[in-house]
Amino acid sequence: MIAEAVAWFGDAANWSGPGGVPARVLEHVGYVALALAIALVLAVPVGLLVGHTGRGAVLLVGAGNIVRALPTLGVVTLFFLLLAESTPAAVVGLVVLAVPPVMAGTYAGVQSVDAHVVDAASGVGMRGMQRLWQVEVPIALPMVLGGVRNAVLQLVATAAVAAYVGLGGLGRYLMDGLAILDYAEVVAGALLTAALAVVLDLLLAGLQRIMVPRGVRLAELTTSKGPA
Repeated sequence: MIAEAVAWFGDAANWSGPGGVPARVLEHVGYVALALAIALVLAVPVGLLVGHTGRGAVLLVGAGNIVRALPTLGVVTLFFLLLAESTPAAVVGLVVLAVPPVMAGTYAGVQSVDAHVVDAASGVGMRGMQRLWQVEVPIALPMVLGGVRNAVLQLVATAAVAAYVGLGGLGRYLMDGLAILDYAEVVAGALLTAALAVVLDLLLAGLQRIMVPRGVRLAELTTSKGPA
């Protein structure tokens, strides 16, 4: 099977046209990017609000756990039957998957801000929104971006369900390969999905390093080392 997979990657026909690897990767990334963008719009404001005010935390955690338990394939199939459209059904299923980790990371990040820091910000005259955006969000940014990275990894792995309702992406190799018992194509699809997840995670790790203020990174490093 390994030799067949190598031969599959070496076949030029698999790298061109609408069914080629570049086209499938772009389709896959498109589903992930769209679902992540919608999840960020929905989850980040809620996580910031609950983390900042401390209200609704129990409801937020409970709702997140319920959503996590929903089977993505079942959600995609349900919305496909309701909407009779493949793309909205797949995107809804992926958004449902991405919202909990983004929301949890945002809430946990804001909640983790030291109360003394918040009190100091209040002491210099900062109001609620000023404290949130100028103090709490910068400090919470590592955990917020950690939730985003977690969501992206889950989305890349699960976006293959788009092929189940007739769409493209790397899941197409899995579905088509299984349909004709072409296990080399199945292995290729799995390897490409894993490689895409690794590449995107590395890119997000670099973005996280750029976006997180240097002072916050130094504080995290000092905390992780502990007292001398």
